[in-house]
Amino acid sequence: MIILGIDPGYAIVGYGVIHKDERGNCSVIDYGAINTPKEEDFPVRLAMIQDGMKALMSKFKPDAVAVEELFFSQNITTGIAVAEARGVILCTAIQNVSKVFEFTPVQIKLAITGTGAADKKQVQFMTKTLLKLKSVPKPDDAADALAVALCLAQTNTKLLNSDVQIFTNNNLKKSDNKSLLKKGNKK
Repeated sequence: MIILGIDPGYAIVGYGVIHKDERGNCSVIDYGAINTPKEEDFPVRLAMIQDGMKALMSKFKPDAVAVEELFFSQNITTGIAVAEARGVILCTAIQNVSKVFEFTPVQIKLAITGTGAADKKQVQFMTKTLLKLKSVPKPDDAADALAVALCLAQTNTKLLNSDVQIFTNNNLKKSDNKSLLKKGNKK
């Protein structure tokens, strides 16, 4: 099974692709980041993120996508922009992959380190160790994305192998697009 983990952002979207074999062992296929230039208009940056996500889907053909949920407490303006980018990521994922899962930072820390109070360095060290890497992946966003993918691999074995799904593109295909578009009443 191929799992794509995503650490959302609008300047940098970290991604990590892992393979989980029948025995439950995980190995890295690839990791990196989708970068958008700060001098570009925000809608253009969102389109770049969408194009990057489509390219990842096409290249790696993941069976499932795991996306980190947002947590921000100080800069609401940045948080809103990241939330908009995350919306693009989720929409692109569900249109291209059969299963999409979301995890909070605490869930990811707990799955990777055994404690939801772990700091970033602890998560990165355990991600490196669990995936048998020589060093912590760079950029940090890619290391975080690998941790998100590992979280899914370690915590949802039954969900990944069953018909029970969090979000599915089957739900999307079942919707009647005509019913989504309503004409206004002219008076």
